[in-house]
Amino acid sequence: MNRIISVIFFVFLTFSFTNCSKIEDLQEDPNRATSVSPELLLTNIEERAFNNVSLSAALASRYLSYTNGVNSNQYYNWQRSSFDGYDDLKQVQKMVEASENAGIEVYKILGDFFNSYFIINITRTFGDVPYSEAILATESIYQPAYDSQKSIYLKVLNDLKSASDALALNTEQITGDVVFNGDKLKWRKLINSYYLRVLMSLSNKTEDNDLNIIERFQEIVNNQSKYPLMASNQDNAALNFYNIQGNRYPYFNDNDLQTAYFMEKNFVEKLQEFQDPRLFIFAERKPNAADATIDDFTAYGGLKGSEDLNINTSIAVSGEASRIAERYFFDPVNEPSILLSYWEQEFILSEAAVRSWITGDATEYYRNGISASFDFFETEIPEDYFDNEAIALNTDDPIQRIMQQKYISMFMNTGWQIFFEQRRTGFPDFNTDGSGILNNGQIPKRWMYPVEEATNNEENLEDAIRRQFPQGDNVNGKMWLLN
Repeated sequence: MNRIISVIFFVFLTFSFTNCSKIEDLQEDPNRATSVSPELLLTNIEERAFNNVSLSAALASRYLSYTNGVNSNQYYNWQRSSFDGYDDLKQVQKMVEASENAGIEVYKILGDFFNSYFIINITRTFGDVPYSEAILATESIYQPAYDSQKSIYLKVLNDLKSASDALALNTEQITGDVVFNGDKLKWRKLINSYYLRVLMSLSNKTEDNDLNIIERFQEIVNNQSKYPLMASNQDNAALNFYNIQGNRYPYFNDNDLQTAYFMEKNFVEKLQEFQDPRLFIFAERKPNAADATIDDFTAYGGLKGSEDLNINTSIAVSGEASRIAERYFFDPVNEPSILLSYWEQEFILSEAAVRSWITGDATEYYRNGISASFDFFETEIPEDYFDNEAIALNTDDPIQRIMQQKYISMFMNTGWQIFFEQRRTGFPDFNTDGSGILNNGQIPKRWMYPVEEATNNEENLEDAIRRQFPQGDNVNGKMWLLN
C-alpha cells in the first residue's frame, strides 16, 4: 500500500495537470520528454477519472444547499464550461504512446476505455465537440472539426466493445493500477458495466438502427461468461483515500463545507417519507433537535435549493436546517470515490428490464441495487423497507422509482452522473419553484462552449452551433442526445 501511495505522490508531482484547455495542447511538444513509462501515467489518469466527489454536482442535483452567496450551480444560472477534459485525453494519448513504445498492449486497451470515459464526459456537457481530429497528435491540427455527438457515441461503443474483447485475451501484467491492483477481471467488469451505462444514456435512441442499442445491450447481459459484469460491491470502480498528504478525502477540513452547506429540503423529506436510515449517515441533526436521538427522522431538516438566499439563510440561522454529516469534512479517509458501482449497474439492469430490453427480473435488480447501496454506507436496511408503498417497484411509475433510489445511492459521489440521469428521464424531480431560482425556472440542459474556442477555432465552433442549436449557443439548447 505504501508503494501505491508513493506512486500516486510521485506522479502527482511529475505530471500534475495545468489549467490549459486549448485543443492544440493535445499536439506533441518536441521539447517534452516522451519516454515516461505507461504505468506511471496510468496512476495519474486513474486519479483524474475516479475522483468524482463534487460539491458543485451536489448543489445542482439537489443534495445540498449553499448559504454563502448565490451559487450558480444551485440556482441553475451557469453559462460556460471549459475544455479542461482534453487535458485528460492528452494524458491518455501519452500512455498509449508509451505503451506502444514499450511494446506493451494492455495500456493501449485501457486507453480505449479512458478515452471513451473522458470524451463522454465532454460531449454530454456541450453536445458536438472535437474528437477524431483533436487526438491526432502527429497531424498538427490546431483547429479541429467538431464531431457530431452521434459519431462520438458510435465510436465509444465500438471502442469499449473492442477493449472488452482485447482485454479478455491479453496476458500482460497491469502495474501502476491503484484502483484494481492489476485485476483484469475487475477491469473487464468495469468496461462492460460502463458500456451498459453508455447504452442506457441513449435510451431515447432505440429506433436508430446505426446504434442498435437494445441488441448491443442484450449481447452483454445474455453472455456474461464472455462479458462479465459486477457481482457485488467488491467489484466497485472505487478510488480509496488515505490519511496522507495529497491522498485525503477532497473536502477534508474544508471550512465552507463545515459552515455554509446544508442538506437540501426535498432530499431530506424524501428520505423521511421512505423512513430511510441512510439519512442518519448523510446528515447531522438540526440544531433545534440536537438532543433528539440520531434515528429520530423529525430531527432533520433542510433548505430548498431553489429558495431565495435570504430565506434560506434565515431558516439556517433559526436552527431548522441540518448540516452535512461531519465525516465529510472531518474524516480524511471517509468513503471511496466511485466511477461506477455495482448498485448503479443493478439499477441500469432494472431499468432495462422495465423497458423490455432484457428478460431479467426488474424487481430483483432493483432490490439488489438498494441493498448494495445500504451496504456501501454501512447501514442496515430495515426489514420492512420494501413494504413501503412509496418504495416497492410497481407497474405505474417504475422508472421514476428506480431513478429515485439511484439518486439516493449517489449522494456525494459519482460526480454529475445523477444530474445527467435526471436530464435523460426527468426523475427525480429537482425543484425550481422557489423564489430564488434563475434561468427562468428551467434546469439547464448543457453548458455553453468555452469563450477561447471563439478565438482559436471560430469557424468550426460556429458550424457546430448552427447545426445543433437554432437559437444559438445557450444553456437550454437540446443536444442530439436529448432529442
